[in-house]
Amino acid sequence: MSSHDADTTADTTANTTTAKTTAATAKATAETAPSHATGTSHATGPGTGHATGTSRDTATGTGHDTGAFAWYRTLGKKGKRAFVGAAGGWGLDSYDFQVLPLSLVAITAYFGISTGQAGLLTTVTLLVSALGGVIAGIMADRIGRVRTLMITVITYAVFTVLCGFATSYETLLIFRALQGLGFGGEWAAGAILVAEYCKPRYRGRAVAFVQSSWAVGWALAVLVYTLVFNLFPQDVAWRVLFWTGALPAVLIIYLRRNVEDAPHVTERRETTKNKGSFAAIFKAGTFRTTFFAALLATGVQGGYYTLATWLPTYLKKERDLTVIGTGGYLAFLISGAFIGYVTGGYLTDRLGRKKTFALFAFLSAILIVLYTQVPEGANTVILFLGFPLGFCTSAIFSGFGSFLAELYPTALRGTGQGFTYNFGRAVGALFPALVGFMASTMGVGGAMIFGAVAYGIAVLALLGLPETLGRELA
Repeated sequence: MSSHDADTTADTTANTTTAKTTAATAKATAETAPSHATGTSHATGPGTGHATGTSRDTATGTGHDTGAFAWYRTLGKKGKRAFVGAAGGWGLDSYDFQVLPLSLVAITAYFGISTGQAGLLTTVTLLVSALGGVIAGIMADRIGRVRTLMITVITYAVFTVLCGFATSYETLLIFRALQGLGFGGEWAAGAILVAEYCKPRYRGRAVAFVQSSWAVGWALAVLVYTLVFNLFPQDVAWRVLFWTGALPAVLIIYLRRNVEDAPHVTERRETTKNKGSFAAIFKAGTFRTTFFAALLATGVQGGYYTLATWLPTYLKKERDLTVIGTGGYLAFLISGAFIGYVTGGYLTDRLGRKKTFALFAFLSAILIVLYTQVPEGANTVILFLGFPLGFCTSAIFSGFGSFLAELYPTALRGTGQGFTYNFGRAVGALFPALVGFMASTMGVGGAMIFGAVAYGIAVLALLGLPETLGRELA
């Protein structure tokens, strides 16, 4: 049901004859029933981008909720469970990803590899994650969001643990690549699951709170890293850190018992003939969207993973920080990241998806350059720059879940979002590898400037995409 249709229904309900009023109201109620069936209240906050400023919630009449956490209250019981499941999956996905960058110095020393080979460990993870995202996206459109989410969580947990048993660099590279299958697939299923329970005016911030769990998982990884590397010698500690990647197994129990797809999506999936078609996202009507959305994801993730992969190494090797010192500096970055995810969600619902992306791409590029070019002896400056850097490079992600979901119809939503987001990961993965190989001549800090170039690509991609604020997910 489009925004225009919802407004028309609401206007018809208010202004036409009694017979037409009854018919229009019945139609509105029937089409919005899946959201109401989950126990949601009818929020009627500030305008959501509809042509007349009226949302579908006012068409059905009753209840208002405009508080700061209305996005959560209006999810309903099933939607709240979906939120917890998706946020948990994404947070633990972050944890299992971050154990590699945090262990990279120890792994480099243990296997005697170069910085280029070390960077390749992250690059191969991100490259394979593109395949995982495509597969999970198609599965989400065919077998459902929740079942796909469980499969992806199991996959990334198992192969993270196996990384701790690697006996050679080549074995570690293979296990890390296979971990990418689950790593890439989790977001494709989890973000869509929550987006389909949300009301349009709250979708940006609701999915942003899911995204914010990445910072929680990152913080947990840093805490465990600090503990493990102080309890065990370095050549054992990195293995123990990977073994803690078994944590996500607990989430599977919760997902299986408590979470299900949005009812209206399940009904649509079971009745539609065209579902999970990879070729369909490249047809004439959707090719432009797919191309520019993938380019946007490439720029944003190229910049982010440059930072996430090489920052711990930069702080240890070029700023001469200890394990404890590195953890303290990362705490500033991660604190900024969490607040950035949440703030970005509110801004994307206020300013619009495209303006929010453009704003934070520009700020992230500037801050990466400033952070990596601080003179020697000015580590205090780096400490405090960490907060705005984490804020901006994370806030830009807040709009992804809602924006990509709104660009595709239900039958192609999983496939489209899964491909574009993870294609961006795969191509963006070339940036950490490039930094690794260039670090030998430019230094890690100098080479990290390539991350700023990636954010420039993201801004260019926005020129080819429409604004989707307030769009219904039909």
